[in-house]
Amino acid sequence: MPVTPHVEKHFTSTDTVRDLVIGMSDGLTVPFALAAGLTGAVAASHLIVTAGLAEIAAGSIAMGLGGYLAARGDSEHYQHELKREYYEIEHLLQKEVEETQEILEEYGLTHEESHIIVEALQKRPDAWIKFMMRFELGLEEPDPKRAVKSALTIAGAYIVGGFIPLSPYLFIPQSHTALNGSVVVTLLALLGFGFFKGKAVGTSPLRSAVQTVLIGGIAAATAFAIARLFS
Repeated sequence: MPVTPHVEKHFTSTDTVRDLVIGMSDGLTVPFALAAGLTGAVAASHLIVTAGLAEIAAGSIAMGLGGYLAARGDSEHYQHELKREYYEIEHLLQKEVEETQEILEEYGLTHEESHIIVEALQKRPDAWIKFMMRFELGLEEPDPKRAVKSALTIAGAYIVGGFIPLSPYLFIPQSHTALNGSVVVTLLALLGFGFFKGKAVGTSPLRSAVQTVLIGGIAAATAFAIARLFS
């Protein structure tokens, strides 16, 4: 009888999804708030579009740069801890042996079992270091291209998200009428983005969609209220 092979599928792009969420959510809410705030003071949509495009350009650059610096910081932190672990293995060997045994015993191994594993790891210093980085410090080696990818992903998502609430102002001359359309397309975008985000990470798409609409809607409404208050 033929046996269907078991294929495990694990989602491994959480960093990319996080960058998309950061860029898209800010792109949807900040330009929306700007456009909504200006609507109360400016009747012509083309003036709001000009201001919105300037904000999208500046916001995407700032957000992308922030993502780049954050990823670079993670990489530098990892390299710093890596050097420290190599130093400790070379100069504080007994301390590292004891720490490794403690970690293994936390997973239910006996002292004798952990001792055998530590002896094996001592013959493989690089593997030992990798073990300690992961299980002692909770650090995974970052992708060397992560900083650039993060910057481009966040900036790109911000631009895409920013054009959504701004799009009605491109086609509707009267800003007050365009605002109603902006509210609708922004909420629909949040709903769709949340749905596909849920499918990507393996959670309930419907629950993710509702959560995204609620969180994004509250953020957009708050930003709108503040913008209108000072407009």
